[in-house]
Amino acid sequence: MSGRVIVPLSQIAHGRSGDKGNHSNVAVIAYTDAGFDWLRTHLTAELVAKHFAGLHPSRVERFEAANVRGLNFLLYDALAGGASRSLRSDTQGKSYALALLRMPIEVPADFAALVRPGSA
Repeated sequence: MSGRVIVPLSQIAHGRSGDKGNHSNVAVIAYTDAGFDWLRTHLTAELVAKHFAGLHPSRVERFEAANVRGLNFLLYDALAGGASRSLRSDTQGKSYALALLRMPIEVPADFAALVRPGSA
């Protein structure tokens, strides 16, 4: 046994998502400054693209919003045509933030500094 502790990304961040035509917009917002530092280092566009590989985005681009401790990911062509054309159950990508927040992450040594104040 490795002794690694795995938790969902939602332990250190919350999020929102929606659509921009055929593209999905997924925001991940850290609860703390330390959490935002962790996100900036570890939550890459490549990792998000891998997590959403089943949706076949043509590319994933990451944008930083440091003033709100957030990262925004644009998943291009991930909605199978968008709200009026797609036959998917979530044609507007409203559940994509929740899907990303369920992604397992390994707990770093300074985990207590990353979680929402008062939740530990």
